[in-house]
Amino acid sequence: MTGGIDIDSVGSDHGGGNGRDGSHDGGPDGDDLAACEPDREPDPSDSLRTWGAVQQALREHAGYSRAEFADLVRFSKHTVESVELGRRMPDEAYVVRSEELLGNTGALRKSSKYVTRGRGDVGLAAWFREWARLERVAVSLCTYECRLVPGLLQSEGYARAVFEGTVPVAPDNQLEDFMVRRMERQRMLFERPTTPFSFIVEEHVFRRRFGDTEQMRELFDHVLERSAPRNVTLQIVPLQAGLHACLDGHMRLLETPKGQRLAYSEGQQNGRLISDLKEVSLLYQRYDTLRSQALNAKDSRGLLERLRGEL
Repeated sequence: MTGGIDIDSVGSDHGGGNGRDGSHDGGPDGDDLAACEPDREPDPSDSLRTWGAVQQALREHAGYSRAEFADLVRFSKHTVESVELGRRMPDEAYVVRSEELLGNTGALRKSSKYVTRGRGDVGLAAWFREWARLERVAVSLCTYECRLVPGLLQSEGYARAVFEGTVPVAPDNQLEDFMVRRMERQRMLFERPTTPFSFIVEEHVFRRRFGDTEQMRELFDHVLERSAPRNVTLQIVPLQAGLHACLDGHMRLLETPKGQRLAYSEGQQNGRLISDLKEVSLLYQRYDTLRSQALNAKDSRGLLERLRGEL
C-alpha cells in the first residue's frame, strides 16, 4: 500500500471517537497492514449464536418472558435480546445468574467457555474496522481530538449522550450494544499496562456541556481515573494556546509490532487509513509539535479538577 486508503461506507456506525467504536479483542496475523481483512458487514460467530439460542430455548421452556427474565438476571431486556440473538457476549454474571435460574444443570456455564466473538467488530463503522483491528495489537497509540472526548476516556453518561444524538437514531437494542462495546474497549488502558497511550485534547472539548451537573462531574471523574495509569498521558491544549499545527482536524496515530507507523482520520460518514510514509511522518511531526504546546500531564489534570470545581 503506497498511499492513503479511503474507506467510504454507509455502515451502521460512526468511527472510534464520535460514536460506536472498536473493541480490543483478538488481532491481525501476518503482515501488519496486509492482515486486515477486506471490509464487510460482520456476522456473529456460530458459537455465540448457538449459546444464545440455547439460553433462549431454556428461558422459554421455563415460562419466562424476555422482560421477566431480564428482571431476574438483573440485566436490561435489550441486553438479554442481544445475547439471545448472538450479538453480544454473555459476561460472567449473566452466565451465572442464567444458570441458576434455568435449572442449574451446568450446561450454560460449561458451554460459555467455548463461546467466541467471531470477527470481534460487531457494532463498528465499516470504515473504522480496519483501524480497530490494528489498534488491538499496536505498541503505541496517540490521539488528538478537537471534537469531543476520545472514546477511550468517555464516561458512560457521555457516551450514551453521544450515541443518542446520532442521526439516524439508533434503535434501543443497538444503543445498548454500542454502549457495551464502548465501555469494553476502555479496558485496553488497564489490560495493556506496557502500551503507551497518549491523548491531546482541546480545552473547549471539556467545556462543552451535556446533561446535568452531576453527569458533567462524572465525566471529569471518569477522565481523571482513566488517565491516571502510568502508561496513559493526557494533555490539554488550553484556550489561550492560540492557533497550532493540528488545525486540519482530529487524528489517530499508531505503531505496529513490526515498527510500521500508520494514521487515521475521519469525517462525515467516512474514514481514511493512511500508510504513506511521508504523510504519516508529517502527521507525527504535527502531533509532536502540538505535544510541546499543550499543557503537561500534571497541569492538564489540574485544569480538569478546576473545571470540575467550577460546576
